[in-house]
Amino acid sequence: MRTRPGEKEQHVAAATRYARRPRRGLAVLRGWGGVASMALACLLAIALVLALPQLRGGNGAGSGGGSADADRLTQAAPARADECEAPERSLRPDTKDGPTLEKIKQRKVKKLVVGVDQNSYRWGYRDPNKGVGKLEGFDIDLAHEIAERLLGDRDAVVFRAIPTNQRVPAIQSGQVDMIVRTMTINCDRIKDVAFSTAYFETGQQVLAPKTSDITGYNDTLKGKKVCSAAGSTAETALKENSFGADIRTTVPNQLDCLVRLQLGEVDAVVTDSALAAGQAAQDPTVELKGAEPFTTEYYGVAMKKDADDLVRRVNDVLDDFRKDKDGWRASYDKWLADDLGDSAGPPKPKYKD
Repeated sequence: MRTRPGEKEQHVAAATRYARRPRRGLAVLRGWGGVASMALACLLAIALVLALPQLRGGNGAGSGGGSADADRLTQAAPARADECEAPERSLRPDTKDGPTLEKIKQRKVKKLVVGVDQNSYRWGYRDPNKGVGKLEGFDIDLAHEIAERLLGDRDAVVFRAIPTNQRVPAIQSGQVDMIVRTMTINCDRIKDVAFSTAYFETGQQVLAPKTSDITGYNDTLKGKKVCSAAGSTAETALKENSFGADIRTTVPNQLDCLVRLQLGEVDAVVTDSALAAGQAAQDPTVELKGAEPFTTEYYGVAMKKDADDLVRRVNDVLDDFRKDKDGWRASYDKWLADDLGDSAGPPKPKYKD
């Protein structure tokens, strides 16, 4: 993927505090008191092992607190990539309003509450030259389009800046109606939230100084400090294969990684190529490493798991957004073409049977 340096945007790097985690260790057992304590610990461990089948409900007899605990453990378990296929498949579009949208329309202030980014150049950001409070970018255009189609007013939307690692909790808690924030659809997340069809194709890529000897997502990362956003697909990829890199630096917002890179605290960043291209446009001293992204991923609009009617309505909006000459293509050309180059267009929607 080719990038071209764009104009350098001013941004303020907030000071980051490092929290020290308390060290956990085993207390040293001394004398007979220690022996007695160890024996008691062993008995407790045996009792726990014997109780595990009932906690798991292996014979169907588990009930009460044990069963609830087992359910929570099951829900908390991360999904494996091979447990689902094509997570970007979504519900078929519909033009009818359902209960979710009706509740939104019945609010005193009839507006969509949308979680977005305010720091991702070209996607969702504040232009310091256009006044305080004005958000713009590709995702912001899409949010306005959804508001216009669902509520009849392009400005019937309240934007809430949501950190990368708080996107899923913000939906589950009802803090927002949806997230339009370069959010990758994957097997882990579809367990917790519902997604629209894909509206953008991207992939993970390495961002590093132009003078760096790092050449991409490969062995040249060995011994280097690499930053990723907590809860991001980049963090997941690095945990699966770090190529010997130090991957302990994670941040709430992916833009914070660029700040760390500029301060010399890390040697490289791994993030979506679409976001990295924007960061390279902000800072001409860095560039994407490697000819292409090393994964294929899709952005989708995230909503609550039980909001099927809203998902279908959003998918209907996306169908038209892809086709309309003033929709996807116009927004791409305005915000992304300078950094990402020509595009073949949006990904084709995939639907569940």
